[in-house]
Amino acid sequence: MFESVSRAVGSLWWRLLRNGSPDDTSDEPDDVLITAQEHERVILHVLDLATRLGDAMLSVGASAHEVTVASTRAARAYGLTDVHVVVTYNSLSVSFQQGEDEWPATVMRVVKWDAPDHSKLQALQELLYRIEGGLDLGLARARLRRIRRTRFPYRSGAVVAASALLAMGVSVMFGASAVVMAVTFVAALMAAIVQATLARTGLPLFFNQVAGGFVVTLVAVGVTAAGDLGVEMFTDVRPSIIVASGIMMMLAGMSAVGATQDAIDGFAVTASGRILDVMMRTLGVVIGILLGLQLGVVMGTVVPLLPTALPFGSVPQQLVGAAVVSAAAALTNGGRLKTILVSGILGAVTMVGFAIATAFGLDMATASGVGALTSSFVGGVAAQRLHIPAIAVTTAAIIPLVPGVAIFRGLLGIVQAEGAFDGLVIGGNALVIAAITAVALAAGVSFGLYMATPVRSTLRRVSQARVGLHH
Repeated sequence: MFESVSRAVGSLWWRLLRNGSPDDTSDEPDDVLITAQEHERVILHVLDLATRLGDAMLSVGASAHEVTVASTRAARAYGLTDVHVVVTYNSLSVSFQQGEDEWPATVMRVVKWDAPDHSKLQALQELLYRIEGGLDLGLARARLRRIRRTRFPYRSGAVVAASALLAMGVSVMFGASAVVMAVTFVAALMAAIVQATLARTGLPLFFNQVAGGFVVTLVAVGVTAAGDLGVEMFTDVRPSIIVASGIMMMLAGMSAVGATQDAIDGFAVTASGRILDVMMRTLGVVIGILLGLQLGVVMGTVVPLLPTALPFGSVPQQLVGAAVVSAAAALTNGGRLKTILVSGILGAVTMVGFAIATAFGLDMATASGVGALTSSFVGGVAAQRLHIPAIAVTTAAIIPLVPGVAIFRGLLGIVQAEGAFDGLVIGGNALVIAAITAVALAAGVSFGLYMATPVRSTLRRVSQARVGLHH
């Protein structure tokens, strides 16, 4: 009796291990007798693959919900239909229990956060599709190891230049002049070079942010001093745009939006970790800017920073600036050429939705949510047709509206208030607006992708039907 059951289990697991499908028996041996140890070894290999896949996705920018779904799908493809996935900010575990009387098998990995790399994320998603298509377990594990060792697709010089271009795009959105755009690009380029240099030393990111904020502010101080001395080129320069553009480059606000999206999806621990991360990054920028401002005061130059939000420029300036910002963000996130082009277009789509919403009298946060919903819906449908990760294009598309500057204004107001009630109220109000905007953006992205899902399914069925008719 035991031998017959063992042969049946062994036959099933041999087919799963060799071909990924229990229906294919072409290479099945005539005599398979699997032991309990071999059975457990295969289960651990499947759990290890699912855990490493989720770990790799989470470390390069995927949301906690995406990681949970991917790990579950990978395990199901090899016969583990009821796994339990737990995602926190810095750890991931996948468990499987064969029966009520059996001990569960669990694999856990510590997540080492890396810079977003959407080309690697795309490769991981393609691997998941191959796994569900019947890829051999051993080949899947080997390909995953190869993908994890893949280097970032662009050199550091290209990333630095793209970061400066992102900041210049922000200045275009604010209606900056050609001089301000040029100064913004130079300031952001200097800050990005300093940050890239410090990153090679292994210095914590907090201090990199301090250095970046300090460098950007020094440029703003220098431009203000030149204007005060009567240099005609800099007399009408608004230093607030230079500082705000640098902030957007260093923060891009995506940690706040990603944290909010994780909170909406029910991953409170991961959301809390990301919120703390964005707060520390922003505090680093605030400290760097305060140091730069204090140095300016010592030198006799006071940089006027607007206590209120900077107004956007004309609609054409918003569209062009948003396209530049989103395309540059896609490059810094490691997106391929197709992803960069689509992200630039979707950045403009985001601003179109935002402009239409504001034309109907909606407030900033609600209009931002409408813009995010519009671009995520279009991006979700386009991603299916173009075979690119939806998260890559939607992430870059909403960067023009993320509340990085609002978070900075709130923290800066609280720091400069020095306990004064009015200052605390103004700073707190800016932080509340930033939080509401982040929630609106995350909700818009989530709902837009949700709405795009049935459309993608319909288009896929139509495409398959056309292929069938063609054949």
